[in-house]
Amino acid sequence: MGARLLALLGRFHSSPHDARKKTSRRLFTRNAALGAAGVVLAELGAGFVVFFWPNRTGAFGSEITVPADQVPAVGDPPFRNAAGKFFLIHSEDGLMALYTKCPHLGCSVPYLANADPPFQCPCHGSHYNYVGERVAGPAPRPMDYMALSTDAEGNVIVDTGAISQRGAYAPDQTMTY
Repeated sequence: MGARLLALLGRFHSSPHDARKKTSRRLFTRNAALGAAGVVLAELGAGFVVFFWPNRTGAFGSEITVPADQVPAVGDPPFRNAAGKFFLIHSEDGLMALYTKCPHLGCSVPYLANADPPFQCPCHGSHYNYVGERVAGPAPRPMDYMALSTDAEGNVIVDTGAISQRGAYAPDQTMTY
């Protein structure tokens, strides 16, 4: 089998007389086509592996558990999860996970503890209040939010793969805790 493959690829020999031989146009075209087909198959195989490789747990796009002792009290500074790209806030209406991405052009919005309003986009100046409502700036809507649930121990589970857009803040976007 191996000998046939070598014969197919151009009858490779290692004698000094072969170095002086010219490669025929037919042999060059066949080897170039086989090489191109090999590259295409390798790219398809790599794409297949990357597509079906499982997501990391505890990262953006998966469910992230926030321990009950890290859930902020009502009105306290939010809990920030950098890997999940969210702020967990606790308003009078309940808990909400705000996506850190600005709806204007996608910059990361930080929480500024001593600022009013506390969420201010550094790129283009959009400002958001504690529950993510747009107060000023070019952003077209409030900050997006993520789905929440709790487990039996009181931990909060944030589904970072379930991001919802909204036109305005409504208390039903929060989860009672």
